[in-house]
Amino acid sequence: MHHIDILVATTSGNTEYLADQLAELLQHAGHTTTLHYEPDYSELLESLTDQSIWLCCIASHGAGDYADSMLDFAEQLHAEKPSLEQLKYAVIAVGDSCYDTFCAAGRDADAMFAILGAKRLISRLEIDMSQDDPDEKSSTWLKFFIQAM
Repeated sequence: MHHIDILVATTSGNTEYLADQLAELLQHAGHTTTLHYEPDYSELLESLTDQSIWLCCIASHGAGDYADSMLDFAEQLHAEKPSLEQLKYAVIAVGDSCYDTFCAAGRDADAMFAILGAKRLISRLEIDMSQDDPDEKSSTWLKFFIQAM
């Protein structure tokens, strides 16, 4: 079984709710989770091992920016560009397709983790809050995420 750190970028709370649901499903599958509602860059990087798995639930805000709760983390990641070669990760990007910056923050995080050497476990899931059922779409995707671990 695995331990998964769930990093949450939310403004309105929808993505936080989604992360809570995913944590519950992962725990039912026998895994342990830690939710990071305001991811601490230094803490997460200091605790990296070759067993580390990050599941990032990232809502885009405004003009495709990271939601407030993860803004500091994202800025430090872009500024310091640490090696993430030990890390395995997956990204769930949440947005609204009526904006041309749909899922921009999640797409950025996914690309940045890959550039820094992290291993993507499964293709990014993009959830359109104006059209998708987030619970249904993410729980289906989560089965493949669990298999990929």
